[in-house]
Amino acid sequence: MRENVQLKLNGKPVSLEVDPGRPLLWVLRYDLGLTGTKYGCGEGHCGACTVLVEGSAVRSCLLRVGAVAGKEVTTIEGLARGSELHPVQKAFAEHDALQCGYCTPGMILNAVSLLRNIPRPTRSQIIETMEGNLCRCGAHKRIIEAIESAAQAMGGGQR
Repeated sequence: MRENVQLKLNGKPVSLEVDPGRPLLWVLRYDLGLTGTKYGCGEGHCGACTVLVEGSAVRSCLLRVGAVAGKEVTTIEGLARGSELHPVQKAFAEHDALQCGYCTPGMILNAVSLLRNIPRPTRSQIIETMEGNLCRCGAHKRIIEAIESAAQAMGGGQR
């Protein structure tokens, strides 16, 4: 049964007629054309589908669109401000913290959530937070370095 679901997506109000039980991932990708959010495992284990809801990282494959009604959702497409990349995006590029790029949007959004909650994370905190986002290419060392660099650029920095 379709219902009207309203939310704030990437800073703009959105109103959709959708089944509220439909996974947010599919609404983002197929109804709204925001393909930066990736389908990985479909079970919340890999992190490829990570988005921010009210600033916190969540797996959009497990979250029903009805659960985000009235909330702020940010995808990788909404992270930059115009042509200005977010500091985490910049750091990932500068540290070559990607290879195939498939996991990168989820990695970046998970890192943004981490740095909002812990502006000066330790390396252990970064590793613990990021271990739920899988990278098959093996860029983990560069990803950790990029997050440390972004923390410094954002005024935090490692303890």
